Order: sequence, then C-alpha cells, then structure tokens
Amino acid sequence: MAEAPLAATTASSGSSPPEPRSPDPHTEAMARLAAEACDDRKAVDIRLIRVEEVSSLADWFVICSGLSDVQVRAIARSVEDRLETELGRLPLRREGQREGRWLLLDYGEVIVHVLTPSEREYYDLESFWGHGEQTRYLSSDRAPNS
Repeated sequence: MAEAPLAATTASSGSSPPEPRSPDPHTEAMARLAAEACDDRKAVDIRLIRVEEVSSLADWFVICSGLSDVQVRAIARSVEDRLETELGRLPLRREGQREGRWLLLDYGEVIVHVLTPSEREYYDLESFWGHGEQTRYLSSDRAPNS
C-alpha cells in the first residue's frame, strides 16, 4: 500500500495550546483558489479545513474526491496549473502521483488532498482533522441545494 497522506504525522504535542489567531486572508484565498481548480475538474465533496490553530503542518487543507485514478490526476493537475498561473506558486512537494488513488500537493500553508472515494473513506481525513474549522466548497454556478 502507498504511503498514507499527510494526516497522523503531526498533532498537538501535549504542550500548551497555540494562541488563537486571525485567519490569513491570502492563505484562505489560496485555499479557495485550489478548491475552485478542483471544482473545474468536477471534484466531488470539496472541503476546506482550517488547521492553522491545531497543526504546524499548514494553515488550510483542501480535500476532495475524484471518481477514478484519471480524474484524481486531472484534478491535481488543475490545481497545479491554476496556482502556478494565478499565484506563481509550485508545490513544494507532490506525493502519490504514481498510484493515482490519492495525490497530495503541499504548498506550505495549503495542502491539497485529492483521493478516490475508497481512499478517502479509508484515511478519513475530515474526522482526523475534525477539530479544525470545516466548510464545504460550493461553486458559484451551483445551487446551494446541489
């Protein structure tokens, strides 16, 4: 089995909790741009999780599903293209590209996870990071009830 997506590697170390801080609007905009890029390739159940107060890994996670290995790769490519074109950013690290069942794009302050539904259920990142503020991404051209 492939290496697990970045999830269980860093949690609070038991020391005093970090001071709450205001979300960085630039980092949030970057996460939303990544979510839009996922949506461009018809990603399923796009979630944004603000983890800056509970993890030193990143400020935001963007998690979504692709219904096939091909779609997972296409979604990840869409994110890479959009962030490079609009922000001049390249991922610091990519994981899982060979297998295609999950891909991780690490931009430092934003980490994008693209998984097939079975991998997403197995790793259950939303539950693991459930103590972070979560929002479901809805594109502007979709009705709120869809």
